[in-house]
Amino acid sequence: MFSKGKHTRDINFQKINQRIEHIVDNYENQIIKHINSEYQTQTKWSDRLADKIAAFGGSWGFILFFAVFLIVWMTWNMLSFTTHFDDPPFILLNLILSFVASFQAPIILMSQNRQSARDKHEAVIDFAINFKAEQEIDDIHRDLHEVENKIEDIRKMLLKLEKNNETNK
Repeated sequence: MFSKGKHTRDINFQKINQRIEHIVDNYENQIIKHINSEYQTQTKWSDRLADKIAAFGGSWGFILFFAVFLIVWMTWNMLSFTTHFDDPPFILLNLILSFVASFQAPIILMSQNRQSARDKHEAVIDFAINFKAEQEIDDIHRDLHEVENKIEDIRKMLLKLEKNNETNK
């Protein structure tokens, strides 16, 4: 008799958990959209450009592009039937590589600093969401325990009534 009630409680508890997860996910998505729109309105175009450069500079696309560029450069300047504009040891190529590295490194660092500040902001928001969800779960647990206590009281009353009915027969 009581096992069916426990199964129903488990299903209801699962539904409540799913509902809470859905609410928290929606809230978090709204906050992230707000953060992204804030980022677009509050950052300068130069900062967004730096972020795009850093995103490309830290990608496989950049590595592959640069590897192909280096191979073509060195091959072109080593073949006997081509016009050489940078003979080995490729001093012009070294200058270009130094130039790229000297500009790319600070741009990536600026982008990482902005991303770090944004991550901290998102961590505070995540904490607030998790704290609110924990409070809601505690409230639900409290209500659930209250319902369980009332059910237990009703069960005791029913057993008492059953016992009284049996003694009156």
